[in-house]
Amino acid sequence: MAAWLGLVTKQQSTGGVPTLPEISKRGDTYLRTLLIHGGRTVGRVANKHDDRRNNWIKELDQRRGKNISAVAVANKNAGIARAVLTRKEPYKAAA
Repeated sequence: MAAWLGLVTKQQSTGGVPTLPEISKRGDTYLRTLLIHGGRTVGRVANKHDDRRNNWIKELDQRRGKNISAVAVANKNAGIARAVLTRKEPYKAAA
């Protein structure tokens, strides 16, 4: 689903050396924009919470930067949304 939304990187290689330049931007532009804006919002308030997911977001912000972490959170949220829709069960956060 993330590849369909354009939330994963393109894959290019030259001389056997793979590079991952930017997100592919395929699929529905509006839906991708909403997911990334949601990822930015979650990243902005992650410092106020102390749980496993927010700690991952804080570490990712420090390691990779705000924009890349926003896309990573959007990708994770898209995966959660797909799981909720396919299983037809309410979302249960990991303990």
